[in-house]
Amino acid sequence: MKEVMAFSCPLFLRILLLMLLITLSKSQSIVKTLPGYHGDLPFKLETGYVGVGENEEVELFYYFAESLGNPEEDPIILNMPGGPGYSGLYSLAYGREGPLSLNDDNGPYDITLTLNPHSWTKVANMIFVDIPAGVGYSYSKTKEGWISSDTNMATQATAFIKKFLINHPMFLNNPLYIAGISYMGIINPLVTLQLYEGNEHGDQPSINIQGYILCGPLTDKFMDFNSRFEFAHRMALISDDVYKSALENCDGNYLNTNTTNSPCAHSLQQYEECTRKINLDNTLEPPCDELNPMPYCPEYCDRAFFAWANSEVVQQALHIRKGTIGIWKLHNSTMHYSQGKNDTFCYSYDIFSSFPHHKKLVDKHCRALVFSGDHDMTFPYVGAEQWIASLNLSVVRQWAPFFVNDHVGGYETRYAQNEFSLTFATVIGAGHSVPVFKPKEAMEVVSRWLTSQNHTMSSYIGSDDRSSSYDANFRVS
Repeated sequence: MKEVMAFSCPLFLRILLLMLLITLSKSQSIVKTLPGYHGDLPFKLETGYVGVGENEEVELFYYFAESLGNPEEDPIILNMPGGPGYSGLYSLAYGREGPLSLNDDNGPYDITLTLNPHSWTKVANMIFVDIPAGVGYSYSKTKEGWISSDTNMATQATAFIKKFLINHPMFLNNPLYIAGISYMGIINPLVTLQLYEGNEHGDQPSINIQGYILCGPLTDKFMDFNSRFEFAHRMALISDDVYKSALENCDGNYLNTNTTNSPCAHSLQQYEECTRKINLDNTLEPPCDELNPMPYCPEYCDRAFFAWANSEVVQQALHIRKGTIGIWKLHNSTMHYSQGKNDTFCYSYDIFSSFPHHKKLVDKHCRALVFSGDHDMTFPYVGAEQWIASLNLSVVRQWAPFFVNDHVGGYETRYAQNEFSLTFATVIGAGHSVPVFKPKEAMEVVSRWLTSQNHTMSSYIGSDDRSSSYDANFRVS
């Protein structure tokens, strides 16, 4: 009997210790209510942390909103906002991809939350993440963990989604898409590629990666900024004379305004004068005024979020670990990229172009959606057209309109090669963040594309009447 007890007690203690460790390491919680929202949330929202890095020194905070449709089978979208440096809270509750809409109409200390009628959670499970450390509620346990780069962020995002799915095995078989806006066009193709290559190398668990979604993406740090000149001419922001002169004298480089080539310099100077006060995020809107910002201005959402996200009751509701961050900011400006910006003390912009990653993904069983606002001058649709053309894909659906409420919502074309397909769309009247300017049209573009995932290429190519089939498939009410 003594021998049995001598064996059982250590075993019992080990089990007890294991249970204690599991309890202590629990890093996910269900959020049932949020300050500013009346009543219980009518959808399942989970928040938590995922440790990444060799020693899990970086703790990435996430918001997981389950699909309002069929969460057990609907796709999962990992959404990373641009910048880099924006919190996932932006997309969850302001950028119109997420299930909530935040407003401060009654002042910054009286924030209200309402349901977003155009949330992508109608058709997908959505994960919004603060990445890297120093963004939103994410933090590092070491000094080194606060320092990041494009490639490091991609590695962390890849590790994050793998660990998230290990912690949520019920979603391992759901189709997975990597999504993002703006600067994430540099990061997300690499994340997508790493997930495909991980499966090919036999990494476990196997991830059901199906493709990626990019909105107004930065792809190449020369091509996209350079394309602003072509865009300005298409939008009648510069004259034919200025355009023709630069075309003849600048050798295709419209970024170097200090050139010793006098005719080119003169043309670019005229271009600068004509576009200096244009709102790059949306040429239809006036430039942002920091004192009286409009809802589409970064200053507006910064103001709206600051008091709310820094309040103790909000952080308690979201289950934020006390003492892990200082002041919460929607946007970490030390990371945010601008044209020609050099590396900062905490971030290295070490990916100049993601085009090579797109090129490699063409050889995968992969679907891609790229969409832009046709009045976005930050990263114009012109640049997207250029790099997509360089992929040398076959056109399987010619450029044609899609309809929302019997009005043209935008235009779309489709490409394919073997098991790779790419849909490119523009949304009429939308600026850089399409879901902010045109939330319904953005949601329709994404939802149609997701629900078409089971269509075969032969159904596109073999149609005898493409135009009538197109209108039937893409007219949305």
